[in-house]
Amino acid sequence: MTLVPICFSILVILLCGRFILAGIEEGDEAASSIYPSNPDETHSSNCSSLTVKLKFSTKVVEHEYIVAFNGYFTAKARSHFISSALRSAEALDWGIVLRENPASDFPSDFEVVQIRQASHSSLLTLEDHPYIKRVTPQRKVFRTLKYMPDSPDSGAPCNNNTRWTQKWQSSRPLRRTSLSLALGFWHATGRHSSRRLLRAIPRHVAQILQADVLWQLGHTGEDRQQGTLSVWLITGSGVKVAVFDTGLIEKHPHFKNVKERTNWTNENTLDDGLGHGTFVAGVIASMRECQGFAPDSELHIFRVFTNNQVSYTSWFLDAFNYAILKKIDVLNLSIGGPDFMDHPFVDKVWELTANRVIMVSAIGNDGPLYGTLNNPADQMDVIGVRGIDFEDNIARFSSRGMTTWELPGGYGRVKPDIVTYGSGVRGSGMKEGCRSLSGTSVASPVVAGAVTLLVSTVLNRELVNPASMKQALISSARRLPGVNMFEQGHGKLDLIRAYQILNSYKPQASLSPSYIDLTECPYMWPYCSQPIYYGGMPTIVNVTILNGMGVTGRILDKPIWQPYLPQNGDHIDVAVSYSPVLWPWAGYLAVSISVAKKSASWERIAQGHVMVTVSSPVGNNSEVDGEMTSTVKLPVKVKIVATPPRSKRVLWDQYHNLRYPPGYFPRDNLRMKNDPLDWNGDHIHTNFRDMYQHLRTMGYFVEVLGAPITCFDASQYGTLMMVDSEEEYFPEEITKLRRDIDKGLSLIVFSDWYNISVMRKVKFYDENTRQWWMPDTGGANVPALNDLISVWGMAFSDGLYEGDFTMADHDMYYASGCSIAKFPEDGIVIAMTLKDQGLEVLKQETAIVEGVPILGMYQTPSEGGGRIALYGDSNCIDDSHRQKDCFWLLDALLQYTSYSLTPPSLTHSKSRVAPPPGSDRPQPERLEGNHLYRYSKVLEAHLGDPKPRPLPACPHLSWSKPQPLNETAPSNLWKHQKLLSIDMDKVVLPNIRNYRPQVRPLSPGESGAWDIPGGIMPGCYNQEVGQTIPMFAFLGAMVVLSFFVVQLTKSKSKPKRRKPRVKRPIYFQQQQQQQQLAPTGKNPTV
Repeated sequence: MTLVPICFSILVILLCGRFILAGIEEGDEAASSIYPSNPDETHSSNCSSLTVKLKFSTKVVEHEYIVAFNGYFTAKARSHFISSALRSAEALDWGIVLRENPASDFPSDFEVVQIRQASHSSLLTLEDHPYIKRVTPQRKVFRTLKYMPDSPDSGAPCNNNTRWTQKWQSSRPLRRTSLSLALGFWHATGRHSSRRLLRAIPRHVAQILQADVLWQLGHTGEDRQQGTLSVWLITGSGVKVAVFDTGLIEKHPHFKNVKERTNWTNENTLDDGLGHGTFVAGVIASMRECQGFAPDSELHIFRVFTNNQVSYTSWFLDAFNYAILKKIDVLNLSIGGPDFMDHPFVDKVWELTANRVIMVSAIGNDGPLYGTLNNPADQMDVIGVRGIDFEDNIARFSSRGMTTWELPGGYGRVKPDIVTYGSGVRGSGMKEGCRSLSGTSVASPVVAGAVTLLVSTVLNRELVNPASMKQALISSARRLPGVNMFEQGHGKLDLIRAYQILNSYKPQASLSPSYIDLTECPYMWPYCSQPIYYGGMPTIVNVTILNGMGVTGRILDKPIWQPYLPQNGDHIDVAVSYSPVLWPWAGYLAVSISVAKKSASWERIAQGHVMVTVSSPVGNNSEVDGEMTSTVKLPVKVKIVATPPRSKRVLWDQYHNLRYPPGYFPRDNLRMKNDPLDWNGDHIHTNFRDMYQHLRTMGYFVEVLGAPITCFDASQYGTLMMVDSEEEYFPEEITKLRRDIDKGLSLIVFSDWYNISVMRKVKFYDENTRQWWMPDTGGANVPALNDLISVWGMAFSDGLYEGDFTMADHDMYYASGCSIAKFPEDGIVIAMTLKDQGLEVLKQETAIVEGVPILGMYQTPSEGGGRIALYGDSNCIDDSHRQKDCFWLLDALLQYTSYSLTPPSLTHSKSRVAPPPGSDRPQPERLEGNHLYRYSKVLEAHLGDPKPRPLPACPHLSWSKPQPLNETAPSNLWKHQKLLSIDMDKVVLPNIRNYRPQVRPLSPGESGAWDIPGGIMPGCYNQEVGQTIPMFAFLGAMVVLSFFVVQLTKSKSKPKRRKPRVKRPIYFQQQQQQQQLAPTGKNPTV
């Protein structure tokens, strides 16, 4: 019996130790104490979580070209096509570059050709062949991996191997760039408004997203090999997932189903020499320790980067072709860049998704700017992912929507599609063990793993395609409060709800976003930030149509506009344009909303909806011929106000802004050498967002002009703003603007630098034309601006200045701006002392220049005429690289142009000087031989001397004929974004307990209707899910058994324990004897 307490103590110690270890695992503080460590790596219990920073850059491979064909051909046929195309050209030294990889034995749609001394005519000769689609240069891709600690107190495990912090430089810092994130700082969504209990949140992301709930489920299906019914576990079985990264070592202990490892590089190895590819694969499919989502999935490892992080475009194209050949189901891609016009890459992504490959890609790390989405995540057929941390805070560094390739005439679409955990996520180490990383490239495999697991839950795999999977993810996503749609897309990944939707799914079409509510803030920002009114520019909402019925489809008839009469729907007009063909899996539905004339002085809410019917051919495997159709409804809700006065209306000129791609348009701030291209769209909702928000706060109504100046009614607006304009002007535009200003319209121009010598200095080698690119303009097209304002005796110079100064008691910074060369004598001019940046760029010399005129204000002489204000630098209102804002100056200029109120702080300033006559400094001339006409909407080539094109017709909207409904509109447009065939209230998840402990309570603003909060752990926190529950059950049983054994032992040994107390038992014995003898009167004997 004496051994029982000892055994009990040992059990208690073991149990406490087990809980201590589990607690350490929950906090991610000491992975090295649990898992076997890699002898080549150093583990530390105090090691912090790492942030992985990826940067991509490319350079052209000399003399090598990618020749793309119109179809797939054998190597012999491809060689014949190329030789026949070059036969008529001049004698060329050319040859086909051999590609020894797994795809070389199969037909291909491209070839890599080496041409010595290639001329432009020889390339054109190649492209003239009927079977050759395009000729582009071969690119060499460089990737830089840097691992940096998040913060000293993050307490997450990692592997402190200094060899992971290698960095490879390249000649160019841009093109297809960042896929992981920069420094690990996050900002809150605004929903944590009260104090609450903080708990350690475990970092096993598969369990946090409740993948183990699906693992415990199973379904019965036919085993085609055995011909019998079998029960299949939901662990990713039968799903082929491809990881395009740095490879994977052979027989890694975390993976049990590596189906194939392929090498597409010029190195003779399949192993991962850096660890990033292993980590990504572990998040998707690790089976132990840091468990992935789909441990039984078929892993196909594509090693597309060398140990020096070098790759080539042709490697990716070959690997993509092989992925199609192998019928890959899910593909995680780890590259991205701003060039959405990179045709070989974009075309191949379309081809992949058309072949039912579900592609997952991160949206990039160019935040917090808006309009910084990376390709291919910005494509509608790709699932674009953004990262959040475990407290649902969004990553500040992560890119944001909208897409910008629809500008200037249209409007961008909603991206990202979904957000999920990307901070402190655990994944597999390079050889064994686990590590914890943060980054956008971490969030991408989280979604890829979840998608792989979801695919394995569906019995009828024909229902799963890129569109249906995206429909399930976005329809089930959990919206984050306080975050707009260009930051979170449709919300946070909810794996369980996605499973419910996908297993009740019927092929159909859906819309993204699923409704338009211009009154819902902040989610519907920027639409909700400004009401609509009669006479304003139509509000354009670009909706994506997802077609889950097939890879191709079309819209039947025309979309129907049905206003709700009780909700004043007849007070708005709606025009709809749409894709003639939906391919692959998606198309667009552009909805233009305007206010009817009868509502010019009316203020109320108006509602209606647009009905769209999508048709798609029935699949080849179907026994039914014909087409499938699906009708979807797009609810519309807007706030109408009375038309504001002219003085409060500001028109932003978007039509004359150009950006990369396709041309080389340099940054406005030449100090930013690591970001040389102007690619953010120059829109009030992208890199001028803060300025727009400021103007709205000041009570101005800002509209966007996406057409020539000839296409707006100037009598409706007080001020026209031209900021950082790179485009030329039609002669008709110049004439109309002069008339408009004479009749009262005012003009504000924010210019930028333009200097021919500096433009030649900042040239770079073009990857598409294999030529040195000169900028087609400077920061702005100053010669074109001078043509526009010359009638009033104004002009900007070719000077380039920078420096700090004080104006009207405000600290200012002039970043690569120009000066005013000429201004009317009765105008107001402000000058400052600045540094000659042009001299510094050209000769590396420093010179201080006094009296540089930078600001001018002028009242035109015509009766009732408008006012003109010029400023030589736009960087102070541009979010891209703004150091000190000048919103106060913009307010002062708008007071001047809109109300003719001259700011006293400027008119009486000591910095006021006499207007320059124009003879002090020459005005800039256009760069001879520039190629602006290639990208211009205004110019066209003409015998070597570009000339203006014919003025295009103004956009004309065909307003839909309303079909009014005399019924009440829905009060809440967003519930759950339900698919038409699914009633979430009737979908029951089997074998799920109704109660689950919450890691954190619901915060204010969070819906209590969510029965499965995102921060819930569905069971134990250990990695070995299959072993944890039995272990705790066994220990619990042993504790209970030990308790009863101890109690039984105490009861049996009770008399013996009281034996040493001699006096007390003897006394009680004597008393008992006296009581027994008392009736007889006898005395007891001793």
